[in-house]
Amino acid sequence: MRRKAYISAISHWVPDRILSNQELEKMVDTTDEWILSRTGIRERRILDADKASSDMGAEAVKKLLAQRGIGADEIDIIIVATITPDMFFPSTGNLIQQKIGATKAWSFDISAACSGFVYALSIGSQFIEGGRYSKVVVVGADKMSSITNYKDRNTCILFGDAAGAVLLEPSPDEQTGLMDYILYADGTGVDYLYLKAGGSKYPASIETIENEWHYLYQDGKAVFKYAVQGMSDVSAEILEKNGLTGKDVKLFVPHQANLRIIDAAAKRMGLDPEKVCINIDRYGNTTAATIPLALSEAYQEGRLQKGDVVVLATFGAGFTWGSCLVRWGIDPPKK
Repeated sequence: MRRKAYISAISHWVPDRILSNQELEKMVDTTDEWILSRTGIRERRILDADKASSDMGAEAVKKLLAQRGIGADEIDIIIVATITPDMFFPSTGNLIQQKIGATKAWSFDISAACSGFVYALSIGSQFIEGGRYSKVVVVGADKMSSITNYKDRNTCILFGDAAGAVLLEPSPDEQTGLMDYILYADGTGVDYLYLKAGGSKYPASIETIENEWHYLYQDGKAVFKYAVQGMSDVSAEILEKNGLTGKDVKLFVPHQANLRIIDAAAKRMGLDPEKVCINIDRYGNTTAATIPLALSEAYQEGRLQKGDVVVLATFGAGFTWGSCLVRWGIDPPKK
């Protein structure tokens, strides 16, 4: 039997603090109706100023281990998808490893923006498939509030903070697990969505701070156009590649960036609305955390049964985009 990786546990963690559209109305020139009609977002979660991405990631992984009933010392690898690492180095993965006591695990970060979790899941699955490792934790965690300019009404309405995590293990059969993935990148998208300063090209200086280059920049119209096409195309592509149609899909879990992008991708796949996982209204865009957060909530709500076909799809800065085809392998949680 070909060894496959499957999701044996899933969890998420979000901050308590809620930033509503009504609060944003007092901060920038916007309205609840404008935000809701264009993005589908009502509120988002904001992490405390003295906390970081590793704190959220560690809490998500602790819940993951409790769900699976294993100790942190059983983890082989921790892969963290994030564009808001606590610091350049050591990696956020190392910090999570220390905070949860995963003394036998090695760890690393990947940076693929909103596509980070799908990229990391694909990487993690290959460690399982290769036969050398048996327990790989994949985390998507971003404290987007740390790089968001709350004077910029075009971006501050979009982002929130959260973390999600999955445990990958060898599948007990050939029918369940991560069945396929398709990944893309196009560096020509660099000018449309980026964080200009803080790297080797523009290290922190008085000039970079005064120019507000440490906040993310987004050309919303351009990103929207590329995201609609990219996420729609790759979602349809992975179904066609595997001889499936929208009728075969139990749940579509798209990156939660904009409700109109999600609707376009779902329509391209021919999906009924009840098959689409949406929580952008409550959390906004949490970047690498959106997909594991939405998938974790769907699992907790009992929307997934063993054998169900799940499609994950994403689009992010870079540009990066991709999809994963998963056949679900765990029973719903006991009520």
